[in-house]
Amino acid sequence: MNLTTLDYCIIGGFFLFSLIIGLWVSKTAGKNTSEYFLSGRNMPWWLLGVSMVATTFAADTPGLVTELVRKNGVSGNWVWWAMLLTGMLTVFFYAKLWRKSGITTDLEFYEIRYSGKVASFLRGFRAIYLGVIFNIITMAGVCLAGAKIANILLGISQGEMLLYSSIIVVIYSSLGGLKGVLITDFVQFIIAMVGSVWATIYIVNLPEIGGLTQLLTHENVSGQLAMLPDFSDKEALITLFIIPFAVQWWSTWYPGAEPGGGGYIAQRMLAAKDEKNATWATLFFNFAHYALRPWPWIIVGLASLVVFPNIESINTTFPNLSAEMQGHDVAYAAMMTYLPTGLLGIVLTSLIAAFMSTISTQLNWGSSYIVNDFYGRFINQKATENQKVIVGKTTTVLLMVCAALFSFYLQSAKDVFDLLLQIGAGTGLLFILRWFWSRINPYSEIAAMLISFLIALFFFINGKIETPLVEIVGYWKLIIGVVITTIGWILVTLLTKPTKKETIENFEALIFEGEDKFKNIGIKILGFIVGTIGVYSFLFATGNWIYGKTQLALGLSLLTLICMGILIKIWRKIE
Repeated sequence: MNLTTLDYCIIGGFFLFSLIIGLWVSKTAGKNTSEYFLSGRNMPWWLLGVSMVATTFAADTPGLVTELVRKNGVSGNWVWWAMLLTGMLTVFFYAKLWRKSGITTDLEFYEIRYSGKVASFLRGFRAIYLGVIFNIITMAGVCLAGAKIANILLGISQGEMLLYSSIIVVIYSSLGGLKGVLITDFVQFIIAMVGSVWATIYIVNLPEIGGLTQLLTHENVSGQLAMLPDFSDKEALITLFIIPFAVQWWSTWYPGAEPGGGGYIAQRMLAAKDEKNATWATLFFNFAHYALRPWPWIIVGLASLVVFPNIESINTTFPNLSAEMQGHDVAYAAMMTYLPTGLLGIVLTSLIAAFMSTISTQLNWGSSYIVNDFYGRFINQKATENQKVIVGKTTTVLLMVCAALFSFYLQSAKDVFDLLLQIGAGTGLLFILRWFWSRINPYSEIAAMLISFLIALFFFINGKIETPLVEIVGYWKLIIGVVITTIGWILVTLLTKPTKKETIENFEALIFEGEDKFKNIGIKILGFIVGTIGVYSFLFATGNWIYGKTQLALGLSLLTLICMGILIKIWRKIE
């Protein structure tokens, strides 16, 4: 399709803004690693919360939601909606603890929680495992999604898109550090929300759709509107509802939904002014991510079923789409081709912003691990702050190159989602308990990582070969990974020596400040339950307002307000 001068001006203006921000904050960001990776630890909750949300709105997110809606209807989103429980657990139990630790990266946790050389090894090993391997897989999925969007909307190849975008992202993220990322994230989130909502309104009113009422009653759509799975469909019930709620949310490690907090979410909490700001930031993130943002993507996914009822219709409309680029997840980008001049520029800018936001965060977070937890800890302990910043900028470039290259081996947003879930399967419970169960030791964590990774690697290779060694239904792979990994690390925990008592005591004195580690546990559990119900109520109230189910929407809206009132009343005991 052809973009006009106005569209290019909007896109170019955003690129220029990102570069200016990077240059503007580069002087302070380059002072030391605390400034570069944590922005001086003085960030307010609203900026951190918006940054968390902007980061989770990757270029692959609208495509993933569209694919889920097209394959399983609106209820297909439970595979990620269930992760709200993980996020709320972090809000009410762990956000405050992370900020109290005073560490630079969440990997420093290992050497204050555990003792001996094995603790140091674990820190370095996990720096490479997460900062390089896991990080590259995550970014590769985002790169693939960005390439699909660019292929349809701009007509450029995957190689061209990755070359141009990589240069731009690397420049501004390496110049400005975390502060540059946070500021651009804030603007990117506003652009993304405006673009997605405006585009949804325009698409719903296309002649091909005929308005919201016509969309919701269309034969291709009416059977896809249920927000809960069909309980008579055993396969859908297990895959979309039972597994996410009974197993997935507490047992798997997934970027942005780490049990107990971690990754770039922990980085934001560590950059907060204080514990209060860390908690508020995480609460806002979970509300905005799960309740505020999904419906524009869902509506576009439903609309795509009218315009492109199957993959063949997409391929016919876009004959130049290569075989690797085909799939249900490209339907979102395909729907964007119907947008008019100006609006197309804004939406394309929002998708570019989503891509840049996620990649820049992953780059900054990944390089923080490599610099702080590997290079500065094991390679050059006498490295100056300037040397560390230089290494951080260098690794930023290398991570981007590796992610771009690996993206050529992936096929869809759902494939990446499933792969990341499988790699983290069975490790989640450990991350939840290690703050409170002193028996957990470094060997527990090493065992959990190795077992889950080897199982995921086996299933990944098994799925790629022409004649698989074993035929296993998707959700059974996750269950097998969770069961074997969980049993494995618990056995290792009980069979190996515990961490030194002195180390545990010092850790608890730092984190819990002499108070009972289970203080206000009842209030926190209440906050967790009420917060979860409140977010889901808002999510489904919005959906029912859209569907025109006024009574149900009013009831859910009232329930949302009640939950808010309870949280306000008990908040002081949670902070």
